[in-house]
Amino acid sequence: MLREKLYKFIFGILAFSSLLFLVGIMVILFTEGLPIFHATGVGTFIFGKSWYPTYDPPDFGILPLMLASFWVTLGALLVGVPLGVGSALFINELAGSKIKTILKPLIEILAAIPSIVFGFFGMVLVAPFLQNLLGIPTGLCAFTGSLILGIMAIPTICSIAEDALSFVPKSFREASLALGANRWQTLVKVVIPAAGSGISTAIILGMSRAVGETMTVLMVTGGAAVIPHSFFEPVRPMTATIAAEMGEAVMGGAHYHALFAIGLILFVITFVFNVVAEMVSRRFRIKLGLSG
Repeated sequence: MLREKLYKFIFGILAFSSLLFLVGIMVILFTEGLPIFHATGVGTFIFGKSWYPTYDPPDFGILPLMLASFWVTLGALLVGVPLGVGSALFINELAGSKIKTILKPLIEILAAIPSIVFGFFGMVLVAPFLQNLLGIPTGLCAFTGSLILGIMAIPTICSIAEDALSFVPKSFREASLALGANRWQTLVKVVIPAAGSGISTAIILGMSRAVGETMTVLMVTGGAAVIPHSFFEPVRPMTATIAAEMGEAVMGGAHYHALFAIGLILFVITFVFNVVAEMVSRRFRIKLGLSG
């Protein structure tokens, strides 16, 4: 009995330690990031069109950085969602057992590759190839970043979507086939709608993965802190800005606090994505419980 209480206490401490770390991160971000809002104003900081933190006087407008993150994330979704969801559908619904045992681990291996390796791959191979193929001034642009991030998001989207599809009761498929629907109609009109909430969760978490990526976008997007007008222009997302400039910012200075404020905004964005994903996932689990 004493041993069980001890185990419960230890695991309870471990569980609450993650919450403690989260609170610590939030406190640091708010403490170090809020001063820049008092200095420049929230509207000027978020909607300002110029990011020149070392000028005199400096400009701390992160609109170009936010738009860069938006463009790159949108492009990553256009690449990653069809490939990730399509892979999940093929693995769960169409592939044989032998193909499934080979294909699923291979896709999940992508998640184990360090992001800097993807960055090197994009910078050395993909960027020059796209520059020659498309005739653009440089291959280090938002399109290249979107392509690489989309590939990086595939394991997350595929794994979660495949789990959602596997939870759809077999009786749904059998009932559809018994009513005369073919395999394709069953897949499109029965299986996918039944797993819709889980697939939506996979897409949201894949988006969160793309928004928070740092090293890859730092290496392949070009690093230009200007408002982008197309996918084929160099950009600098928010994460790349923090990684590139934090080492040069004077501790306690306006630039330093501005970078923490960018981190605070990123934290809020990813937090919202994860909360929405949890709400959708919970709704998905409740539906499955009711259907069972």
